[in-house]
Amino acid sequence: MTTAGSAAHPAAAPDAHSSRRWMMLVLLLLGQFMGLVDVFIVNVAMPSIGTQLHASGASLQLVVGGYTVAYAMLLITGARLGDLYGRRRLYLLGVIVFTLMSVGCAFAPNAIVLVVFRCAQGASAAVMVPQIMSVIQMQFTGKARAQALSAYGAVLSTGAAAGLVLGGVIVNANLFGTSWRPVFLINVPIGLVLVALVPRLLPKDVPSGRRRLDLLGLALAIPAVFLLVLPAVLGRELGWPLWTFVCIAAGAALAVLFVRVERTIAARGGDPLVNFAVLRAAGMSVGLATLVCVQLTYGGFLFVFTLHLQAGLEESALRAGLTYIPMSVTFGLTGFYWRKIPERLHPALAPSGLALSALSYAQIALAMQDGTSGGALMWMGTILNGIGMGLSVSPLLTQSLVNVPMDKAVDASGLLTTIVQLGQVAGVTVYGALYLTLVSHAGVGAPAHGLGAAMTTTTTWILVGAALGVIPGVALARVVLRAVPPRRPKPVAAPAPVASD
Repeated sequence: MTTAGSAAHPAAAPDAHSSRRWMMLVLLLLGQFMGLVDVFIVNVAMPSIGTQLHASGASLQLVVGGYTVAYAMLLITGARLGDLYGRRRLYLLGVIVFTLMSVGCAFAPNAIVLVVFRCAQGASAAVMVPQIMSVIQMQFTGKARAQALSAYGAVLSTGAAAGLVLGGVIVNANLFGTSWRPVFLINVPIGLVLVALVPRLLPKDVPSGRRRLDLLGLALAIPAVFLLVLPAVLGRELGWPLWTFVCIAAGAALAVLFVRVERTIAARGGDPLVNFAVLRAAGMSVGLATLVCVQLTYGGFLFVFTLHLQAGLEESALRAGLTYIPMSVTFGLTGFYWRKIPERLHPALAPSGLALSALSYAQIALAMQDGTSGGALMWMGTILNGIGMGLSVSPLLTQSLVNVPMDKAVDASGLLTTIVQLGQVAGVTVYGALYLTLVSHAGVGAPAHGLGAAMTTTTTWILVGAALGVIPGVALARVVLRAVPPRRPKPVAAPAPVASD
């Protein structure tokens, strides 16, 4: 039904609404960028943090991984809190707490306090970030939604490398002699802008209350993950005492119990934290396996490569950060424009991207084996890695859900997002421990070729992880091909009849 007002000014109201909606998207993506950048911005600051706070290699792994573990474990719960209490309210709460925890990180007096604030920062990000996709899905439709999701994908694609570049610039600037601390303080002005504008530009939503909090599942999942991660990180430095193996065994037992409890809750018609029934959808399991390989190798590479550039090659934080610019640019552009590739090729993008990433790790391993910065071959490797990651990540998140029923899409998306974060934690833990072990065996003051050998060996194992991901990636491609019906050629119009005399 058309009102008189809309008839008189047919374009005014839609234009005003459209402008407000795109401003709202900017605010949402600012929050996403802030949360994602903080996963990685600390990487370039690690040597400075280690020096000033007398932090060990394991402590630095926890500074990086503590944020991500807390973020991953509370993402699904954060989404449900938004459903229960309102997405705008939870987004704003997450922004406020995240900003305060960033200030706490900046003024942390020692490594233990920094790790605690990083975990709290990750928990607040888990409250903030899930609301972003929910609001986009609710406020955008049709072509506008596709554009909004492309912008969202571009932020996801560039956030990690952008954090590394920003970290290098800020640490190198050494503002007022504060070294690494401003890498956390940059969140404060962004947070203040969001706190001021979110109540004005984000529409108030009515809580639906359709979902429930699975407190029992959460009580099992959090200690299970920490019991697996903490001893894996600390064990190397402590000489693997008995308690580390006891903790790992206890964590594995809790993980098994968690799966059984979640299945029981689902069978009784409850609302489990993780609905494992979504794994029965064709393509979901192989999609998760592929995603694990992508995030495991990428998270491990960023941690190890950054540490090697600064601690191994003694490059400045600025130079280490700038090293990521080619990868950041190619990752972002490929992640944004991958849909421009002909649709018939889309199923092959994820395995092809992983194959390119594996090739890039091979180039970097060869380039750095002599203990130098790697030269042109290293730069080519980082560019290729950006392209490979751009072809892998966004298509994977879409294609893994191709056969998931609509009523299970939220559960499946939550599981995918959690796996993304836990995969990165696993990469930092596994590959970080391998690199630090090889460096310690080389000894203090080891020659350049000894450090180069540590980097090359670690990168070779990263290559193996990426190559293994091609196997489930190909399986996912087959699923997608079966799920998407082939396009029929358009019928050719019959020639017009020729008029007779």
